[in-house]
Amino acid sequence: MTSDEVNRLAITRFLNHQAGGRAVTIDVPNVDGGLVITASVDYRAHTGYGVVRGAGRDASSDGLIQWTATTVLVHPMADPPAVAPASPPASGWHSRPLLNAGMTLDSALAIVLDLGSDRPDNATLLPQNGAVWLGQEEVRGHRTDIMSGPRARAESGASTEPGGAAPDNGASQTVRYWIDAEGTMHRAEVRIASAPEPVILDFDTRAYVPVQPLPGASPAP
Repeated sequence: MTSDEVNRLAITRFLNHQAGGRAVTIDVPNVDGGLVITASVDYRAHTGYGVVRGAGRDASSDGLIQWTATTVLVHPMADPPAVAPASPPASGWHSRPLLNAGMTLDSALAIVLDLGSDRPDNATLLPQNGAVWLGQEEVRGHRTDIMSGPRARAESGASTEPGGAAPDNGASQTVRYWIDAEGTMHRAEVRIASAPEPVILDFDTRAYVPVQPLPGASPAP
């Protein structure tokens, strides 16, 4: 990698945090077709909120979703809107812990929260830990470089930070980043052991809407 590429990879999560939040579409595959989550993520409060729909399967998972690093809240809906309402419903939510491992959805939710950091990653460590340049691709009109970061644990609370190698425990997978000339992340791809295909995280497919947390969904410390 060139020094410019390394530096852009080192700041990409920091830029997400600096922006406050990002709009993101999360494609979560499974053998039945998967789920698509149209969401906003607050990288300072560590909270996500959006609409979840089944893709190529029944609609049993359809509705609203809000999550932190420890908690997932779902609001089932027979016909959810295209985007989540700015003010979440006050009732009708069901809460459960975010699972540490073994569930592709929860792994994807934990990973997207970890794609923001309050400081740049260590650029010196990136090449040492396996970061490589893979090519270039245009993403929604943005010219990006595709970079592969070190392996990341696909489990709650695990780090996807480009500069931090994680132990290979069967859930550790490769992360690819699509980053523009300023270091902005436009896409990330994560291979998770429990999923048949990579999880795709597409950023800025629409405007970011600030996330209003719900009672019982406390931001991570």
